[in-house]
Amino acid sequence: MKLYFAPNSRAVRIAWLLEELGITYEIEKYTVGDKALRTPEYFKLHPMGRVPVLEDKGITIYESGAILEYLLAKYDNGNFHPNKDDETFPYYLQWLHYAEGSIMPQVNTIVVETILLPPERKNEVNVARAFKLLNVALINVNNNLENKDFLTGKFSGADIMTGHACIGAKRVGADISNMSNISNYIERLMSRPALQKAMKI
Repeated sequence: MKLYFAPNSRAVRIAWLLEELGITYEIEKYTVGDKALRTPEYFKLHPMGRVPVLEDKGITIYESGAILEYLLAKYDNGNFHPNKDDETFPYYLQWLHYAEGSIMPQVNTIVVETILLPPERKNEVNVARAFKLLNVALINVNNNLENKDFLTGKFSGADIMTGHACIGAKRVGADISNMSNISNYIERLMSRPALQKAMKI
């Protein structure tokens, strides 16, 4: 199994899950924006030149959420995702997809507007709006975590997806000073050995 990886990217989610599952894997390491991701060879793996990409037993798959669901379906015995008949299953799916549906679009806007764009193209209105929407999205997570250690009670793939998004939101400057549940949640996630290993790759 090979993971095409870049630090500080969504590929961390996949390395984190692989470490949680105890699966041996090979790393092909890049940096975000690496020119090697724009070669004809790499475009055969991912037509948009992005990470993560996973190769496993003759299949090649990209998109972190899809890879996560693939790995859980094939290699997890129920430790990191509930059975479809479990009462938490609908909420597991909800929080699994909340990362890319509600948090990351705002994080992406903030990164583009504050880091990637040249000064003459930056738009403070876009940044302010993104932070406002991000705050609303994080308040929802914070409220859900009341009296819970993890999003559905037990650590799962949903925490890898949306927990990683919360970590990213904090890093781009989201104000969580009044969101003690998220602050504690992030500390809880960052203390997991599997995430620590993934972040050191």
